[in-house]
Amino acid sequence: MGRITVRRPVLRIGPNGGTTRPDTLAAEEPLEIRLSSKPLTVTMRTPGHDVELAHGFLLTESVIGDHTDVAGARYCDSPGPDGRNTYNVLDVQLAPGVPPPDNSVERNFYTTSSCGVCGKAALDAVRLRSAHPPEQDPLRVRTETLVELPDRLRTAQRVFSSTGGLHGAGLFDSAGEPLAVREDVGRHNAVDKVLGRALLDGSVPLRGSVLMLSGRASFELVQKAAMAGVPFVAAVSAPSSLAVELAEEQGITLVGFLRGSSMNVYTGAERLVVDENVPTG
Repeated sequence: MGRITVRRPVLRIGPNGGTTRPDTLAAEEPLEIRLSSKPLTVTMRTPGHDVELAHGFLLTESVIGDHTDVAGARYCDSPGPDGRNTYNVLDVQLAPGVPPPDNSVERNFYTTSSCGVCGKAALDAVRLRSAHPPEQDPLRVRTETLVELPDRLRTAQRVFSSTGGLHGAGLFDSAGEPLAVREDVGRHNAVDKVLGRALLDGSVPLRGSVLMLSGRASFELVQKAAMAGVPFVAAVSAPSSLAVELAEEQGITLVGFLRGSSMNVYTGAERLVVDENVPTG
């Protein structure tokens, strides 16, 4: 398995001059996901939890809807320069009767650690219909609980503490207890990993859960939440306009700029229970 971190020398310059010292970097390697030996996508990711990543990706792209839709997943031979397997090619076998992705919609499934899935034919191709619409989810979350989630997510990000270079995504219940936390150089990969973990555990649709993001809330990440039935998305940074539009359309509560005791509630404010000891003004 590829390493999660890599040590490299770095010239550190400060007020007293420069010194050469080792630095810990977050590893980034390509992962090719195949369906029945046919290449489907390549994503730049932090090695680890690749099976979860593949399940989450296939779920949020509407290829599968349940863990039983996958018959198995195995690494293919993909030797590196030293002749050893890089474990950077994963072949997923769909269960009998599960149809392959619809090829009538032209897509470029190449993904990067920065932007996620790129080059889809049209916005309508991205706005996939969820089999688990979250709009009727009765979840209620206390603001007192919500303001604790960024710190709880950061505490669970073990590799971030040594590299400072990974995005985090965490699933929490209404009381703020973690259900799954993953980190990756790609924010979309981190989300796919936690959703894939939930799918493998048989927890999808993720009713009554909160998806906490360490960065911004993009359209794609809100879409992934909708596909898994997540009713509440919170982020420490800003959402995009399309993310807010999609959250409103899907009945998802979307919170941004969740920092300290403050936050911006963009959609679904009815799911928040405002505590008196958490300032809102």
